[in-house]
Amino acid sequence: MSTEKIKMPSIETIEAELNKERYKRSYTHVLKSTVFSLLVVAAAAALIAVLLLPVLQVGGTSMTDSLQDKDIVVAISGSGYKKGDIIAFYYNNNILIKRVIAMPGDWVDIDEKGNVYINEEPIEEPYVTGKAFGECNIDLPYQVPDGRCFVMGDHRETSIDSRSKTVGCVSKDMIVGRIVVRVWPLPEIGLIR
Repeated sequence: MSTEKIKMPSIETIEAELNKERYKRSYTHVLKSTVFSLLVVAAAAALIAVLLLPVLQVGGTSMTDSLQDKDIVVAISGSGYKKGDIIAFYYNNNILIKRVIAMPGDWVDIDEKGNVYINEEPIEEPYVTGKAFGECNIDLPYQVPDGRCFVMGDHRETSIDSRSKTVGCVSKDMIVGRIVVRVWPLPEIGLIR
């Protein structure tokens, strides 16, 4: 048998090791808590972005001059809309963006120069720079069905919208939301009217 003596660590060494262990546990707890908090915030942000404030990228020229190709806009879901509002809606697995021109029960008429009449009254359209009859294969005057709205793009020559039987009037359950703000490009950030 060996008569070697086992050297015991000092109190200071034991306390230092104990403090290291406490720090590791505390660090692990804070790290887990932070990661969990970040995941919850990310999930909440994703839900808000998808359900309440969808972010959309404009594709095409049907809304120029109001919106340009590649603009990024934010919509408000579930909000009411009225004549003149720009809305996003589902159409054939795509999302289209157009302006509300008439509401349920309204009579829409368009003359050969592209002037729009609602209930036989001409409407002011300061957002349209070039009026055109466009692609129209509906019988005019046209009455907007219940639960639907009549939409048109601001660039009337190129827009395919409610004037075409292909798109037709938009039902409320197809609407993603009302477009309220442009967030890209940076020089154009602002509310959309």
